[in-house]
Amino acid sequence: MCMDFHPHNPALLAVGLYDGTVMVFDIRIKGNNKPIYASTIRTNKHTDPVWEIRWNKDITVKNLNFFSIASDGRVTNWSLMKNKLEAEEVVKLRLVPDENKGLGDNKKEAFLYGLAGGMTFDFNEYKTDEFLVGTEEGKIHLCSKAYAGQYLETYEGHYLAVYAVRWNKFHPKIFLSCSADWTVKMWNRDVKRALMTFDMGCAVGDIAWAPYSSCVFSAVTSEGMLFVWDLSQDKHSYLCKHPAMKKAKALHVSFNNEDPILLVGDERGGVNSFKLSNSLFKGPEVFIPEKDAEYPENFVPPTSQFLESAKMDKFLDSLDKYVY
Repeated sequence: MCMDFHPHNPALLAVGLYDGTVMVFDIRIKGNNKPIYASTIRTNKHTDPVWEIRWNKDITVKNLNFFSIASDGRVTNWSLMKNKLEAEEVVKLRLVPDENKGLGDNKKEAFLYGLAGGMTFDFNEYKTDEFLVGTEEGKIHLCSKAYAGQYLETYEGHYLAVYAVRWNKFHPKIFLSCSADWTVKMWNRDVKRALMTFDMGCAVGDIAWAPYSSCVFSAVTSEGMLFVWDLSQDKHSYLCKHPAMKKAKALHVSFNNEDPILLVGDERGGVNSFKLSNSLFKGPEVFIPEKDAEYPENFVPPTSQFLESAKMDKFLDSLDKYVY
């Protein structure tokens, strides 16, 4: 159902299966396609499909470990011990009452309904303890590894399953979500309502921020279409719409980290690659000294991360104030 290569040990591949099992493969081992680690009932494996898996990027931790989320309502951290995978529960996705419906005065009734089905998660690179979770019920929860028993915030706007949530790679407070309810939504961590909503006319399988710009992102739909936006050029509409697949649902989209390449995967196991045009691929903002300008000796030029974050702030300032 999902996979992720380790960011520092590229031979290690973590995968999540439909039956709830997670595995780790070492692709250097020739002639043997068996996993070097696999979860079992004894190690408290997931009981439902694993929808997303992600290695922990923190190089200071003692043992290699990765995170997984499944329809059984659990986010689990798996550590690679000497002889086995060791599971640690990060959070249980408890259902919360719908603010529009209400559950009377006794809010504790919400916890009688069991757990929400987990669909997707993403860690904040600027606040490494914080992560977002999208559920089958359409809720998005802000969670922390330090507070396993409660949500920091719940964002309500989708009314069907949330297929993907993604933090912006340059701005620590902005994230995107996409859903089976035909919409892509843009959020601010500190605001409970969506900043923008893009109606796509059919289910949206996946979204991805570009690694080179704070304002460029892509989405793919169940009609097999690929869309690319650049909010700094047009905040109301996409700049590109292109058929990604022939008669197949597009389920995943991913940017190459360096070259202007997009990959799209479909429900039939096909993967297509696309090259972005020059109008869509503009490298990250770079500080250019002004001609004849004098700078103090201790002047430190702003980084691309700072300039890209400022570009997103400029876009946010251009939005109608009512969204805040």
